[in-house]
Amino acid sequence: MRTRLPFTLALATALLLTSCGGDSDDAGGGSASGSDDVLRVGTEGTYAPFTFHDPSSNELTGYDVEVAEAVGAELGMEVEFSETQFDAIFAGLEADRYDVIANQVTINPEREEKYLFSAPYTVSTGVVVTRADDDSVTTLADVAGKRSAQSSTSSFAEVATEAGAQIETVEGFTQAITLLKQERVDVTINDSLAFLEYQKSTGDEDVKIAAEIDEPSRQALVFRKDSADLQTRVDEALESLRADGTLAEISEKYFGEDVSAE
Repeated sequence: MRTRLPFTLALATALLLTSCGGDSDDAGGGSASGSDDVLRVGTEGTYAPFTFHDPSSNELTGYDVEVAEAVGAELGMEVEFSETQFDAIFAGLEADRYDVIANQVTINPEREEKYLFSAPYTVSTGVVVTRADDDSVTTLADVAGKRSAQSSTSSFAEVATEAGAQIETVEGFTQAITLLKQERVDVTINDSLAFLEYQKSTGDEDVKIAAEIDEPSRQALVFRKDSADLQTRVDEALESLRADGTLAEISEKYFGEDVSAE
């Protein structure tokens, strides 16, 4: 915990920093609110196994959380997490509430026009999930005309829309599965790792993977366009973590195999 400065000293310090601030560089690539020794990370906190709260301790944990913490440790920076719904996570980055997003964000051309991405730290396959007794879907093309539960800003929402599905907006994967089991939607499209972890942790046999999306997706940390310096440093940290086996170790903890590379 940081020690609070006495008021007069804090005021003098603030005035000095204000007068000299135009000449300083920070780790966030120009972030007015960032700090050289703090990496502010935006994450969802409700998307197991990537970012969620441990039921026994209520502490934030998960694959993405541990990757972000490992990156912070490699950079010698304290990591501070801000939790928000996925549909608001990019707005929070743009508003400078955090320096980077760690939330299984898939790299795609539309996002690359607006943001910077790190090197990928997850490679996975998208899947179409249906109820176990539904045999009407065997390929992605079969979702045309069906109701699909998706987070509105997720890349999988784009996949579902392009395949001709009618989108029912949800806050996350758990809600999507709930609506699917209640027969309020017909399918949901999401990451294969998220589904397998869900099935592993719940033993739920009422839903299944009905089809795979052909092209693998690559997930990475996300930065504002003005954070090129931070992006470069994080990429160097990820390269070191990959070389020393840290990323593979975190992957195996959550998925039983290394999902950090193709």
